[in-house]
Amino acid sequence: MSQASAPPGPTRRRYDREILSLALPAFGALVAEPLFLMVDSAIIGHLGTAQLAGLAVAAALLSTAVSVFVFLAYATTAAVARRVGADELPAAIRQGMDGIWLALLLGTAVAALTLPAAPWLVSLFGASDTAAPYAVTYLRISTLGIPAMLIVLAATGVLRGLQDTRTPLRVAIGGFAANAALNAGLVYGAGLGIAGSAWGTVIAQCAMAAAYLAVVVRGARRHGATLRPDAAGIRACARAGAPLLVRTLSLRAVLMIATAVAARLGDAEVAAHQVILSLWSLMAFALDAIAIAGQAIIGRCLGAGDSGTARQVCRRMVWWGTLSGLVLGALLVLARPLFVPLFTGDHTVQDTLLPALLVVALSQPVAGVVFVLDGVLMGAGDGPYLAGAMVVTLAVFAPAALLVPVLGGGLTALWWAMTLMMAVRLLTLGLRMRSGRWLVTGATR
Repeated sequence: MSQASAPPGPTRRRYDREILSLALPAFGALVAEPLFLMVDSAIIGHLGTAQLAGLAVAAALLSTAVSVFVFLAYATTAAVARRVGADELPAAIRQGMDGIWLALLLGTAVAALTLPAAPWLVSLFGASDTAAPYAVTYLRISTLGIPAMLIVLAATGVLRGLQDTRTPLRVAIGGFAANAALNAGLVYGAGLGIAGSAWGTVIAQCAMAAAYLAVVVRGARRHGATLRPDAAGIRACARAGAPLLVRTLSLRAVLMIATAVAARLGDAEVAAHQVILSLWSLMAFALDAIAIAGQAIIGRCLGAGDSGTARQVCRRMVWWGTLSGLVLGALLVLARPLFVPLFTGDHTVQDTLLPALLVVALSQPVAGVVFVLDGVLMGAGDGPYLAGAMVVTLAVFAPAALLVPVLGGGLTALWWAMTLMMAVRLLTLGLRMRSGRWLVTGATR
């Protein structure tokens, strides 16, 4: 960004305060989410290997079923933030309620399909004969919590759109504490085994959904917004979320292809890939926090008709994304002697892992900018472009990754292909940003 286009110092500091006030609580809430599974894994792991293997299969199925609907949070954030910017708070809450009703409908449908199909889904994932019964038990019980999970996604989007990321942080911390206590009590105290862990998680998720609904309902009553479902509004939410669903499925396809290629390279390679992917995902949570701030702020600015501020905030968030990527990349390199032995003591895996890890570290500044631009365009409601850009990215990445076993280079080459994927995303999102076509103002897009 040129000095001429940069906002003055006091304005930059004001932008920074707002970005950080939204991003830091969002980061805490994002990190709390994977801790649910970590607690379940730690508690169930003491029951036996078969139980832990069953949890791994069931958790993979559940995370897939829920993560494809993450658009419930993203699309709702953008839509509500626009209404807030236009000073239409009752309409903002009304739009948020439409998203919550859509989440309830989708969650009920997914649960109804998953419950009877649990044994077939578990077998599809190749669970062993000893692990499969535990996987089916955990999946069937946890499926009852899917509607609550999707309501949490949509309600989180409502609060983010209302420029509130502190309440989701408090709810996430409370949910994590309740999940840990319930799991320990039901698994060991009540002697329910893996079923107790599943019930504990379902109860915690329902409590989180109830806490969010209490906040939203209180806001609706305060501002005179109706709580009744509106068919037209629910359909509008579904249409707005459809492009983001395509984007999410394309991104999931990238990750699945990468893991499949790593598995073809050998046991050491796929083990090292899993470690790197875990670290990459953890860093993505930190970068995604800035993107969430971008969704909320950009949506509000455009709703208020202030495209100039939207541009300036975008530039400032790009600066924060680049800085965050540089810091994360440096930490990854400097701390690797400390954390790599925690993941594996196998020297073959460690030797395979380290060169690829350096590639990941080098790519973090690019990832930081990509996450920010992704969040900005989501906040602008530019879902169709994001969907098309991610399909193009998948089309470039897939052949590059699939050629790795043929051309050689091992896991390091695969992660260069992942870096290529991020570079394509940077190019497509950067071109859109420079075009200015995302700067559509008004209470609705």
